[in-house]
Amino acid sequence: MLFKTEFSLIALIGVILLIGIVKKNAIMMIDFALVRQRGGHASAAQSIYRACNLRLRPILMTTLAAIFGALPLALGRADGAELRQPLGIAVVGGLLFSQILTLYTTPVVYVALDRLRGRAVRAMRRLRRPVADTALAAPALQGTD
Repeated sequence: MLFKTEFSLIALIGVILLIGIVKKNAIMMIDFALVRQRGGHASAAQSIYRACNLRLRPILMTTLAAIFGALPLALGRADGAELRQPLGIAVVGGLLFSQILTLYTTPVVYVALDRLRGRAVRAMRRLRRPVADTALAAPALQGTD
C-alpha cells in the first residue's frame, strides 16, 4: 500500500520466502543458545546474548544477500516489471522490517519462555511433594496399631 502496488500472488510468494528466512534466523540463534545453556555454560539470558553476538554476522549476510538480490525486482522498469515488482517490494520491505523485529524479539521471547518453563517445573515439583510425603507417612501410621 505504501508503494501503491497491489498484493498479488507473486507478492504472496515473497511473503512465503520471508517466513522461511526469518524462521531460519531465529533457529540459528535459538539452537546455539540451547546448546550453550544445556551444556551448563550459562543461563538463558547469557546464552541468547552470546548467540546473538555470534550469529549476527551470518544473519545479516543472508539478509543483505536476499535484499540485494531482490532490489532489481523492486526497482526494475523494463517490460513485465509490473508482474515482478510486487515480489521485489515485498521481499525488500519485509526483510528490512522483519530483520529488525527478529533481532529484538527472538531473545526476549527466548528468555520469557525459559522463565515460564522454570515456573512450570517448580510448580510440578510442589505438586508432587505433598503426594510423596503422604504416601510415605500412611504406612508408618498403619504399622503402629
